[in-house]
Amino acid sequence: MSGFPFFNQGALIGSGRDPGATALIDLSGAAPRHISYAALDAMANAVARGLLKRGLMRGDRIGILAANSAEFLAALYGAQRAGLVAVPVNWRFPPATVGYVLRNSGAVLVFCDAARRATVPEGVAAVEMGSAEWDALLDPGPFAPVVPEPAEPALFLYTSGSTGRPKGVVLSHQSHLWVVEQRLKGADIGRERALIAAPLYHMNGLALAQLCCAAHVTVVLLPQFDARAYLRAIGEHRVTWITGVPPMIAMLLQERALLAETDTSSVRHVRCGSAPTSPALLEAIRAAFPQARFVNGYGTTEAGPVVFGPHPGGLATPPLSVGYPHPAVELRLRAAGGSIGDEGVLEQRCPAMMNGYWNRPDITPPITPDGFYVTGDVFRRDEHGFHTVAGRVDDMFISGGENIFPSEVEKVLEMHPGVEQSAVIPLPDEIKGTKPVAFIVRSTSGAAIDEAAVKAHALAHAPAFMHPRRVWFLDALPLMGTNKIDKAQLAAWARERLGGED
Repeated sequence: MSGFPFFNQGALIGSGRDPGATALIDLSGAAPRHISYAALDAMANAVARGLLKRGLMRGDRIGILAANSAEFLAALYGAQRAGLVAVPVNWRFPPATVGYVLRNSGAVLVFCDAARRATVPEGVAAVEMGSAEWDALLDPGPFAPVVPEPAEPALFLYTSGSTGRPKGVVLSHQSHLWVVEQRLKGADIGRERALIAAPLYHMNGLALAQLCCAAHVTVVLLPQFDARAYLRAIGEHRVTWITGVPPMIAMLLQERALLAETDTSSVRHVRCGSAPTSPALLEAIRAAFPQARFVNGYGTTEAGPVVFGPHPGGLATPPLSVGYPHPAVELRLRAAGGSIGDEGVLEQRCPAMMNGYWNRPDITPPITPDGFYVTGDVFRRDEHGFHTVAGRVDDMFISGGENIFPSEVEKVLEMHPGVEQSAVIPLPDEIKGTKPVAFIVRSTSGAAIDEAAVKAHALAHAPAFMHPRRVWFLDALPLMGTNKIDKAQLAAWARERLGGED
């Protein structure tokens, strides 16, 4: 990384920059805290010194079980500066799963906040951030960050575990420093002010926090996503850059009264990632943030968020496309039969790739013999090279011999003006094997839309086998800890509803 000034993920604060500039506006307490880069740097150094003074050794794993805060970032950066491995834990996991993650990672210490102290398993040392324990651990003073060895781990990010035990993705210092370097090359973000409400235990929020730190810009940090708090933060702190997953943005847009009275003119960038964006959501985003450029992003925990970008010929990105392959990334689409072409599972090779899964000898990492990560996401490529997500291989189901990607059905349903959001899942069927059913959030104009209207719309705009056989309406779709739609919960609700009809 010639000319790139950073070498340790925990030390992304550039020397020679204004130390008094505001790094964070932390909204995790009763009043906003404005924290300078000098103060964040000093806190991270104090954590690093304190951890080593406590006897921790290079390579030891440090859990972080907490909502977003300045202390969360200081704990993460401090551990990494000291050559330790940060393990942010999804605090929405059930306690047994939290315990599994900490045991699997071998965490020797857990930083937690007061709300999650009781979730730390017995026998694991804990330090409650913001308490007397935290103050006692901090050892103020200068600290020289460790120079990592090639591929030395900096971070374990555990996947959601919706289909089994979570997997610890091992990410080296170099992997995410490369991500930061590429993103800084791609755009001048020196004038931006970013709002982060996505959890810092997830790639979406954490990668943006790292980027903003390296760019020396201000992050407005919410402890967790709340649609009303998010909108107020945009208006009160003149946020220019917002990012999240589509369900977060959809919930934001449902707060119509507050949205109407909030000045959103400061927002110049809206980025969605981690799940496909529907036409209806895109139209609503453009109406709510008319000054903003929308980017439909894509990335994976295992291989990073630098995958796609603008077309080298200057062609406009189609509305629902994630873009053209980034010049520093190798991509290919592999069809079910093994051929490489214009539709298939995305395979990716780049310097951001994981080392592997931690302490999981039962799992073979999805890496091809020639070093490509097999994402499991199915894409289509158009004649100009633009890529669009079709769905996930493991989400696809077969109904009467036909392959159905839920996201394809959802796109059709959300074309109806009465549909704000939809989620399609498979249910067992004696004749078809499985059948699609749908949960719908009505738009303001869709108060009168009913099951028959949804089915008729689907039949008119898609093959008959794709139409949902049952439709239920909700005020909001349930979310997992990563703010993606919780389809396991929807499946349970569908079974309950069908059981009640017997």
